[in-house]
Amino acid sequence: MGYQRRRLLTAALTANAIRPVPGYRASIPAFFAGWLTGELAPHVLATTAADTAWHLARGRRDTRALALAGLTAAGLVHLIRQAQDSARVAEEALTEGLGVDYAAVLDPAPTPADLAVPWRRVARPFRVPYDGVVVERDIAYTEHGRRGLLDVYRPAVVAPGAPAAPVLLQIHGGAWTIGKKEEQGLPLMTHLAARGWVCVAINYRLSPRDAWPAHIVDVKRAIAWIRAHIGEYGGDPAYLAVTGGSAGGHLTALAALTPGEAAWQPGFEDVDTSVQVAVPHYGVYDMAGTLTGPVAGPNGRRMRDGFLAPRIFQRRYREDPAVFHDASPLEHVTDRAPDMFVIHGRLDTLVPVDHARELVARLRATSRRSVVYAELPGTQHGFDVFASVRSQHVVRAVERYLNWHWTTWRSGLGAARPDAGDDWVKTTS
Repeated sequence: MGYQRRRLLTAALTANAIRPVPGYRASIPAFFAGWLTGELAPHVLATTAADTAWHLARGRRDTRALALAGLTAAGLVHLIRQAQDSARVAEEALTEGLGVDYAAVLDPAPTPADLAVPWRRVARPFRVPYDGVVVERDIAYTEHGRRGLLDVYRPAVVAPGAPAAPVLLQIHGGAWTIGKKEEQGLPLMTHLAARGWVCVAINYRLSPRDAWPAHIVDVKRAIAWIRAHIGEYGGDPAYLAVTGGSAGGHLTALAALTPGEAAWQPGFEDVDTSVQVAVPHYGVYDMAGTLTGPVAGPNGRRMRDGFLAPRIFQRRYREDPAVFHDASPLEHVTDRAPDMFVIHGRLDTLVPVDHARELVARLRATSRRSVVYAELPGTQHGFDVFASVRSQHVVRAVERYLNWHWTTWRSGLGAARPDAGDDWVKTTS
């Protein structure tokens, strides 16, 4: 492939990252191309510059290709600036949802270094640093073989007599059909574990081998396991945060909104499966195709009838619509919802941002707990899988949010929503 063709390919990838190719059929290729190009924009920019310098050093002067390289570089700089702007967007979301003085209760308080881009980390995006972290792998929490295993991430050093640590449950995505506990959530889990948290990453049963609701049953079994055993690893069984992306975001929100749902707790109906706080990333919150937006409406129905019905639910929507509605977090929003920090990318081609907007609207209209929403501009699906400028800013924003929640929960102050009136009840979950 010559220089001109390389520049054409990079230009096309950059253009798709800035404005993804529209349409349901293009959603998956537009995601893969836009996700990698957008999150690796600094690396693509460096490669473009090096390739152009090599082209010029060889005495070549392909004017059109050089012009295209210049336009591509400008587009990549734009993508990098959007990624850096995620810090501002996330911080404004925290301030709006928690109040302008939320940082006053953080322990420890964030430093300027905590808020800066860790360029050394970004330079090696697929390297996972385990400094200060111990991982105990493949612990059985159900009888389902490898799909019933979990990993525990915990601090390598704990001071004698230190109180039990807050606990985070990470649920991987993968369209309910693929994925492993070792593949997702690593930037957040290693970051939190190095700062004193105990994090649990789980496998769960997948379709089409296991039909719905096996997935949510396993998530609730994992919560039950945490309640019973996490004290052995230094965690506080009374405090549980849950997070995940995509299908994991769906399961995160659904588990948070349905504590004690007997139908999804066979054989352990009386176990407390509530969580104190949830941080779903780019989740599917409408499994029944009820959204009416110009993109989310048609795409949701196509996903329901062409993918969810035959592969995940293994039954037709028309024959049993109640099952699809029951699996939708949107249908379970009540005033008893826990505190939530919802995060979604505005350019997500796999799960339209309307899912998050509708969930947040219902939570803010109904929930008595705090609701924080960060809608990230220029952002595709899966932005947090590896270390990038954007994912590092989001990881640190989630840390600040969970730090705030843990601190207020532990002190008994409860959450505080700035727009709540006299009816706001300050209680811990």
